[in-house]
Amino acid sequence: MLFERIYDEDLAQASFVIGCQSSGEAVVVDPRRDIEVYLEVARKNSMKIVGVTETHIHADYLSGSRELAAATGAKLYLSGEGGEDWQYEFEGERLYDGDEIRIGNITVKAVHTPGHTPEHLSFLVTDGGQADAPGYLLTGDFVFVGDLGRPDLLDEAAGGQDTRYEGARQLYASLRDKFLPLPEYVQVHPGHGAGSACGKALGAVPLTTVGYERLFSWWGRYLEEEDEEGFIEQLLEGQPDAPMYFGRMKRQNRGGPALLGELPELKELDPGKVNERLAAGEIIFVDTRPADKVHEGTVRGALNIPAGGNFANWAAWAIDPETDDRPVVLLAADIEDARVLRDALLRIGVDNVEGFVTSLDGLEKFTPQLVSPEDLEADSEKVTVLDVRAKSEHEAGSVPGSTHLYGGRALWNLDSVPEDRPVVTYCQSGARSSLVASVLRNQGFDVAELEGSYEAWREHERQEVGA
Repeated sequence: MLFERIYDEDLAQASFVIGCQSSGEAVVVDPRRDIEVYLEVARKNSMKIVGVTETHIHADYLSGSRELAAATGAKLYLSGEGGEDWQYEFEGERLYDGDEIRIGNITVKAVHTPGHTPEHLSFLVTDGGQADAPGYLLTGDFVFVGDLGRPDLLDEAAGGQDTRYEGARQLYASLRDKFLPLPEYVQVHPGHGAGSACGKALGAVPLTTVGYERLFSWWGRYLEEEDEEGFIEQLLEGQPDAPMYFGRMKRQNRGGPALLGELPELKELDPGKVNERLAAGEIIFVDTRPADKVHEGTVRGALNIPAGGNFANWAAWAIDPETDDRPVVLLAADIEDARVLRDALLRIGVDNVEGFVTSLDGLEKFTPQLVSPEDLEADSEKVTVLDVRAKSEHEAGSVPGSTHLYGGRALWNLDSVPEDRPVVTYCQSGARSSLVASVLRNQGFDVAELEGSYEAWREHERQEVGA
């Protein structure tokens, strides 16, 4: 059996290619939208992708299931569970609890595991060429390494009302009735790893086992003691902030993401023309350098979304394609760099990357205003000091008098930021602050950034106390 995990470090998201060497067939589970990686795995192993499926209607990235099925002619399988309100709105063969996908000697069995979402499926994989019992469980957002999928996302980002409590009860039942009865040796392969907002304490290792989670997870003792209420309380406590773009992802994934087909080649654009279009408000310009470089000078009107480990996630904080469909121009090192950045944007539904420039030469410059910790005045009558970190970070310590607005919600909550006074943003070290500051500037706010952000402010306070 071929079993290959494809992992996106940016969104901490895993997809899987399962193949039978004897039949030369493969099934892909939870693919992302830039599908070349799956096509390459199939080519390398002389296999044909004949099936594509997903564990649930995702909220944190735009699914590539429809894209991959269209490109390969594979059959598309979608959950039919969850009731009338949780049905996909596009064509695909529906899977219900106990249904199977067969490829050669391999059986992929759907197991309905609601809780994170009502329609959620896990997939129990049996390698018939090796054994007559299942050995692998793809759990999607049901069971993670050391944690569980959160049942509150429908409330936090998709407009639900108190669905978290029913979801938590469903999750408890799924663990009791579907997960724990499995043999302890069954490998558990979750759909996310550390860094994902789909849980609060996801492990960084890629897999676990049923037996290990039974013995060492935080939730194991609650199931052993049949303490459902204690389980629910612990599960819902301390869940991280949910970015607002999760709601858009959920809607698009339910309705069916737009098919991309063959993408046009990215072009290196003329800086002069980019400058004209930027001045006219016709494009979105993304400065992908780190915040410290941006603070030395950037482009007027640019969004600062640093390339690297959080690019796609942070881009979805700053660009909402439902309300702003202008073409995107990237600052990139070269065409290969631009392709990587474009692929990352495709995963969060930003499809209209037009091209790139490799430097700021020829573009109108702008130097962001910085405020030193010594000069910061947290006077709510004169200035709004805005903490854009996560809620847990703010509660652990913040600049006195500051207002908290999680960066992943800022673009959708502009009316909570006073327009009649300057704004000073800060995060932990500066990256998220620079991002949100650029978003607010483009919305007409008078914005400065706390130099060195919270770490610098805290060090300043220590020195003041020790002086």
